[in-house]
Amino acid sequence: MLKNDFSEEQGKYSLTEKVYQALRSDILSGGFKDQEELKENALAKDYGVSRTPVREAIRQLALEGLVDTIPNRGAYVHNIHCKDVVDVYAMRSLLEGLAARWAVENATKEQIEAMEEVVYMSEYYRNKGNLEQVYVSDNRFHELLYIASGSHLLEHMLRMFHEYVQQVRKNALKDEIRAKNSFEEHAAILEAIKNHQADEAARLATQHIENAVESWKVTDAIHAVE
Repeated sequence: MLKNDFSEEQGKYSLTEKVYQALRSDILSGGFKDQEELKENALAKDYGVSRTPVREAIRQLALEGLVDTIPNRGAYVHNIHCKDVVDVYAMRSLLEGLAARWAVENATKEQIEAMEEVVYMSEYYRNKGNLEQVYVSDNRFHELLYIASGSHLLEHMLRMFHEYVQQVRKNALKDEIRAKNSFEEHAAILEAIKNHQADEAARLATQHIENAVESWKVTDAIHAVE
């Protein structure tokens, strides 16, 4: 579990928001077991805060579906399950297509150059067998795509969905074939954006996410029988 001391932090986020972001990240990264109880006193100690921001953060996570609250019993982690993964990828496939379409209209020269560099570095790291950096590069490509869409609302929604399946994505990119295919798909999306092909960029971005979930389904099925 990530441990933080937020008591002296300054910035645009409230203390509750900082605890919420940290606890959310810990849940999504697998820092808690499914149905593990979230004890306010222990979390307050871990994060170096009082119980109040922890309590409020838990309430926010319950609204998001990442925590189950049971009256007179407590709050329990609700990790991402198989159906959740499929649902998130289904929504992402549509929204990423929209992001790519809007990127054709709104991406700046600097944003396109940044995406080109990420694609180049992704292939470099893949050839070196550094799959951890491939994962980092994959994250960065999608982050730049969301920004290039020019829509803060769409960017926020896609970042949230992207974070929901971070463990699934990280495991999938450990597969060399999927890592190679992902690189080629990113390169094709970028080429369509550069050529101002909105329909093609949207199609490729949607297909990229559909390919990712299909790859995950195959990997998950293999692990189930091992």
